[in-house]
Amino acid sequence: MTQHYQHLGIFSDWVQAAREQQPLYPSARPGRATQERVREILGFCNKPETPRDVRVEKQWECDGVLGEQVSWFVGFGPRTQAYVLKPAGVSGRLPGLIALHDHGAFKFYGKEKIADGPDDPPVMIVEFRKKSYGGRAFANALARSGFVVVIPDVFLWGSRRFPLETMPEPIRDVTAAELKATPPDASIPFEIAQYNTAAYHHEHWVSKYCNLLGTNLAGVVCYEDRIATNYLLSREDVIPHRIGCIGLSGGGNRAALLTATHDRIAATVIVGLMCTYEELLDRNMSHTWMFFPFGWARYSDWPDLAACRAPSPLLVQYALDDELFTVQGMRDADAKLAAHYASVGKPDAYVGQFYPGPHRFDLEMQAAAFAWLEQVLAT
Repeated sequence: MTQHYQHLGIFSDWVQAAREQQPLYPSARPGRATQERVREILGFCNKPETPRDVRVEKQWECDGVLGEQVSWFVGFGPRTQAYVLKPAGVSGRLPGLIALHDHGAFKFYGKEKIADGPDDPPVMIVEFRKKSYGGRAFANALARSGFVVVIPDVFLWGSRRFPLETMPEPIRDVTAAELKATPPDASIPFEIAQYNTAAYHHEHWVSKYCNLLGTNLAGVVCYEDRIATNYLLSREDVIPHRIGCIGLSGGGNRAALLTATHDRIAATVIVGLMCTYEELLDRNMSHTWMFFPFGWARYSDWPDLAACRAPSPLLVQYALDDELFTVQGMRDADAKLAAHYASVGKPDAYVGQFYPGPHRFDLEMQAAAFAWLEQVLAT
């Protein structure tokens, strides 16, 4: 009897037809073969990944943190803007981290969602952090704890966003209709609400372009994150064999991809972005295109991608009331990751932590993640 999928209705038998074509989400062991397959599927991995024309735009010191605003050129589009934060009053080299901002259906800003720069954050960022980050800029807290932290904007966000006027007219039309039918909250400037609404629809359009250009959104974003990592590695105040990455939600998505494709990442924290693909069917299909690299489901599952560099240390934090995933999908992913790390003889190099509550990276979770990073990157 055909399983019924409410999202597919009379096309529910499509799932079984696809399975008859070839297996879906087969297991892929950690190792070089899986890593190479990830890079092949991402398809934006064949040129030097060096930041070009790096500039220091601004410097400041505030609340125990030394800050720089830097920029570089990735080879296309506008310059990438990034913050670099480290503890004030500390000399010598320090461990380094790439802090990866989330998706959040909020593309007007990127790095500002998780890091304070030289100016006070806008009110809507303060409110956003209350819901997602326990009310603080976690990248600044990481810097105060003893890391050099690079927080880059990435393709489609902040300094790397498409101007509204560049978006096709149908996207601008549907955006206007949505905002007329459901006016945005008065606390959010109309310009930002308008942009975020349009950018939601524009991601589908960009993903089509990615396909025509032989890549996918995951591939382009990950390419830029590797460039940011190579910038971090180039800094004289960083210990190059002690660098890691961390992110919530879309940032966790980016952390998994970056770790899979950059051999110098020595520790990874993924928050709120771990589930089996099987448990997404008919339940949680609203995720970013970054979570669905074209073709990966034919080769393997999302936890297999995240574990492909095992035994590289990995911490995954799960929220048991996360509205974006099922508990079964998270538990199954945790079991897959644990099995992969056991298979390479390093079961303790993977840590899965489960927390009650919704999708977020709150102060309790941050404290646990920071302590793990400090321990893993201490030597």
